[in-house]
Amino acid sequence: MDTLSLYELNRLIRLTLNRGLPEAYWVQAELSEVREAYNGHCYIELVQKSEQGNTFVAKARGAIWANIYKMLKPYFENTTGQRFVAGIKVLLQVSVDYHEQYGLSLTVHDIDPTYTLGDMARRRREILMQLEAEGVLTLNKELLMPLLPQRVAVISAAGAAGYGDFCDQLINNPYGFVFYPRLFSAVMQGDRVEESVIAALDSIASDDKQWDVVVIIRGGGATSDLSGFDTYLLAANCAQFPLPIITGIGHERDDTVLDVVAHTRVKTPTAAAEYLIARMADAADVLNAQVEDLVLAVNERMRSEEQRLTHIAAQLPSLFALVHTRQMHRIEQLESNLRSSLKQLLVRETHRLQLMEKVAESASPQLMLQRGYSITRCDGKVVRDASLLTLGAVLTTEFADGMVQSEVIKT
Repeated sequence: MDTLSLYELNRLIRLTLNRGLPEAYWVQAELSEVREAYNGHCYIELVQKSEQGNTFVAKARGAIWANIYKMLKPYFENTTGQRFVAGIKVLLQVSVDYHEQYGLSLTVHDIDPTYTLGDMARRRREILMQLEAEGVLTLNKELLMPLLPQRVAVISAAGAAGYGDFCDQLINNPYGFVFYPRLFSAVMQGDRVEESVIAALDSIASDDKQWDVVVIIRGGGATSDLSGFDTYLLAANCAQFPLPIITGIGHERDDTVLDVVAHTRVKTPTAAAEYLIARMADAADVLNAQVEDLVLAVNERMRSEEQRLTHIAAQLPSLFALVHTRQMHRIEQLESNLRSSLKQLLVRETHRLQLMEKVAESASPQLMLQRGYSITRCDGKVVRDASLLTLGAVLTTEFADGMVQSEVIKT
């Protein structure tokens, strides 16, 4: 029986693979590990996951030699805006190598960044579709931007030049508007972007009544650091945040998912400051226009009232004459009515006095005497009761045509 040493077997495998797979092949896979060596080489691990889940169906080691890696990495990152890190899908041109000691590996010769761009775009679309299905995609855009966004919560890296430019622009605005920015420090590049920005948002939300608007800004830097702004959790937090969010993360290529869900997207931190200043200027213009309209309305009303008063003053003499004539006529009418009333009253009172006079005449003693009656007095007092008289009392009796005296001799 023929036997082979392990080395001879591995050598046979290498020769067989070299004969069977002599060319380079384009392979689609996901980077599960990227390790840069001190000598400039890059060692990677490629995996393929099942469509139903995250279980691996294939795995292979690979290497990108230094002379290739120093050109391939910047080419990929500048084209995609994505760092060459684990977790992304790539299309690599590889050749199959087998070493008797180190086993099977793939040598990377080239990379097609358009495939990764397509995968990144697909992931963005999937995130946006998920947010839309959840009904939160446009929630932040539907918030009303305050007319005077002065209290500004800023999420940026501490000491970042972009934050300094933003504040300088606000402070030195040509209108003299006053803003109150406050920094909520966060990591703006690398693997901690998502958790760091969400933590800053949570801090702002804990006292959201203190702020008018949130600004997320990042200076220039490498576009390969933007992948942290393309995550579902960060986008969902921003989409549902209770304050309008403005993004200015220093890039002009396609919008990140964060840009899409934010209320307003601008290109740079300086542009974010200019947006806030312009918002204030628009409010000032509206206020100035309203003040001008009010002044015009007041002046117009004053002119109108002045003309009305002048017209009234011009009519006063004729109005006075008309009123005087009417009042004189009324006085004359009242005087005539008074005279007529007094005349009627005089006639009535005269008639009443005549009646009273006749009544008085009919009741006079003299008339009664003429009718045959007499008046008897004792000591000057009229005698009405004979029983009160005493014997010997002297009586005076008056008749119509004379008087007699008598003495009481019997009662």
